[in-house]
Amino acid sequence: MSDLNKMGLAAARDALRAKEVTSVELTQSCLDAIDAADALNAFVHKTPDLALERARAADARLAAGDAPDMCGLPVGIKDLFCTKGVPSQAGSRILQGFLPEYESTVSQNLADAGAVMLGKLNMDEFAMGSSNETSTYGNAVSPWRRGNDDAALTPGGSSGGSAAAVAADLCLAATGTDTGGSIRQPAAFTGTVGIKPTYGRCSRWGIVAFASSLDQAGPMTKSVRDAAIMLGTMCGHDPKDSTSANLPVPDFEAALTGDIRGKKIGIPKEYRMDGMPEEIETLWAEGIAMMRDAGAEIVDITLPHTKYALPAYYVIAPAEASSNLARYDGVRYGHRATLAQGDGITEMYEKTRAEGFGPEVQRRVMIGTYVLSAGFYDAYYNRARRVRALIKRDFENVFADGIDSILTPATPSAAFGLGEMVDADPVQMYLNDVFTVTVNLAGLPGIAVPTGLNAQGLPLGLQLIGRPWEEADLLNSAYALEQAAGFVAKPSKWW
Repeated sequence: MSDLNKMGLAAARDALRAKEVTSVELTQSCLDAIDAADALNAFVHKTPDLALERARAADARLAAGDAPDMCGLPVGIKDLFCTKGVPSQAGSRILQGFLPEYESTVSQNLADAGAVMLGKLNMDEFAMGSSNETSTYGNAVSPWRRGNDDAALTPGGSSGGSAAAVAADLCLAATGTDTGGSIRQPAAFTGTVGIKPTYGRCSRWGIVAFASSLDQAGPMTKSVRDAAIMLGTMCGHDPKDSTSANLPVPDFEAALTGDIRGKKIGIPKEYRMDGMPEEIETLWAEGIAMMRDAGAEIVDITLPHTKYALPAYYVIAPAEASSNLARYDGVRYGHRATLAQGDGITEMYEKTRAEGFGPEVQRRVMIGTYVLSAGFYDAYYNRARRVRALIKRDFENVFADGIDSILTPATPSAAFGLGEMVDADPVQMYLNDVFTVTVNLAGLPGIAVPTGLNAQGLPLGLQLIGRPWEEADLLNSAYALEQAAGFVAKPSKWW
């Protein structure tokens, strides 16, 4: 078999069990593809020796009949996940040289299941960004192009390296993290599937923190079935994470019947934004028609506090970030600035953080420190927390009325060019999260599914939002949408 790296998780799993291919062969195919794709800057720390070692161990497990679903399947790991003995920088200069002596729970779960780690993937610094342009490694580049235009496009952010690697078939799947849309937005930009599970479904232990009450890990894959397979391995209760839910993990793949007859799909009027591109409006209308044709009941709903979501998010997330990033001071690990004669501890902190943090991280730390400061805590942070509770209640009311899932656009546009937003007001970049941040604020599961192409041949995605802890039902609705949309487009190889 050729082009083994182009397989998805389900197909590769079945081929491994049928002894049509070995994990070593699958892994080598991906390693070759990675080496030929440096122009995408998706993989920033390659681990070929470790990958082949794990592949050989997986082949032995497969031969012995001890083979969980992910056994032998090559995946990429976002640089936000700590991986023992492998650089884990969170895309930041301040963590340069950091080699963890421990493994994140999610990456450990994958390793225990026999998955093969190919290396670490590019990302926005500390997951702060929507375009993968804030990384210390440089920009990740989308494998897609606009028509005959050679301009480099963003793969989205912050999980841009993960999205680019999956879309370009450098790995079979990848891990991502989502604080305000950082799995779903890049998935929509690159024609891949990305699910953010319910807050607490996946352990956050060993994942470099951005905003602790919002962060959640999830898979980025080539299909909904692949997402179900990988999510089942990634999640589970972890006593090391106090926010990890002690709930059984369903068989997500078994839930994929595609039968959504009688399901109530909510369409929120607040997501019809002024100035929304016609192609997004059309895509949404087509998605609604697909779900109706599949037997779902379409119900117009209202989520009245949606308009306050972005302001609330950009108070809460920076506030939590400023607290989490206080630990990066040059004392124990990572980058430390060179000090001048007479410099003390205060100068070391100041110089280290000025050199180690990029402009976007500095901006958010300053905002977060400001909204938490005396005199502004109640005016900003506590008010944002109250708005968050109202947003959560909006969803609870809708679900209490019998809505099973909510269909919305995933992004306000297709992928834009790298550098095109460099002179824009930062708020313009933050608008990329307009359809996704409510899901994080409410702690709900959400999934982006590729459903069409724009006039320039770029992928567009729709988002489904589900009830808390009902990822299985959400994945089945996404599967029905995926089947109806029949999205099979792939980027033409130019790299």
